[in-house]
Amino acid sequence: MRVAKIAGMLMSLTLPGVALAQAPAAGYGQQLEGFAYPHALHTFAFQSQGQALEMGYMDVAPSGKANGRTAVLLHGKNFCAATWEDTIKGLAAAGYRVVAPDQVGFCTSTKPEHYQYSFQQLASNTHALLQKLGVDKVSVVGHSTGGMLATRFALMYPAQTEKLVMVNPIGLEDWKALGVPYRTVDQWYERELKVTAEGIRAYEQKTYYDGRWKPEYDKWVDMLAGLSNGPGKKVVAWNSALIYDMIFTQPVFYEFPKLQVPTVLMIGDADTTAIGSDIAPPEVKARIGKYPVLGKQAAQMIPGAQLVEFKGLGHAPQMEDPVGFNKALVKGLVL
Repeated sequence: MRVAKIAGMLMSLTLPGVALAQAPAAGYGQQLEGFAYPHALHTFAFQSQGQALEMGYMDVAPSGKANGRTAVLLHGKNFCAATWEDTIKGLAAAGYRVVAPDQVGFCTSTKPEHYQYSFQQLASNTHALLQKLGVDKVSVVGHSTGGMLATRFALMYPAQTEKLVMVNPIGLEDWKALGVPYRTVDQWYERELKVTAEGIRAYEQKTYYDGRWKPEYDKWVDMLAGLSNGPGKKVVAWNSALIYDMIFTQPVFYEFPKLQVPTVLMIGDADTTAIGSDIAPPEVKARIGKYPVLGKQAAQMIPGAQLVEFKGLGHAPQMEDPVGFNKALVKGLVL
């Protein structure tokens, strides 16, 4: 059963970047109750930091001839496991078992009142889920913030990581070190309180999709808007602020040279995502979020890394061009 005991204990807010499409008037539940996932949703109950927590996840069997391998898909900050829908279909058809979890603080998983967020903690939670499922070896695919998490997972569990794939990961640069001003958790929270639904759609269209928009993106807007405006909106907002602080203060790219696993970087080169760019001085804003440069730099830092570039695509190539992306991903996962 899902934990919902802390709704209403914190101030209210909608997630930054959320556009209100056709979310129900009452929104979705604190753990996204009411939103349909593309495959059966399971729950992993576990203890962490003295609390009983839950992670929602999908565990999808191969639809094509099974190859005996498992792919773990790690979502980004403004995404959920469900947004991997087309990728799951492509990998299952290629013979993979696919596990797609929602991390603590996101989507169908618990939103704790208090939690010490770190990429190490989220990687440990994910590893515990895989142990529960009896999965030892995995190919880890991380998108956006999930790319930072996938890197940390591969650093912590190299023996279990057959392949590491990062899809337009954020954190390919240290924004704070480059001059982006620091926000406290409270400041992140205050920022979130002022965000409108229309603002998130405009942000995603400009930053994620290079000015383009497709009707199929609307359901993901609906998903986030319903979560953010539902009965759990206060605790959803608080966890969002904590997670932004984690992203900003815990860069992983300094450790890229330490990666010991085969790595593929998949980069939509029209992406301009950079945390804090909205408050960065003009001279700083002008030099951050340059993915055509960042992808090449990261590939040079990671031993033996393969770089796959999607010309003209933005932050989510798996959603903009599912067919082309899946073809490249299946090829990249070959051992």
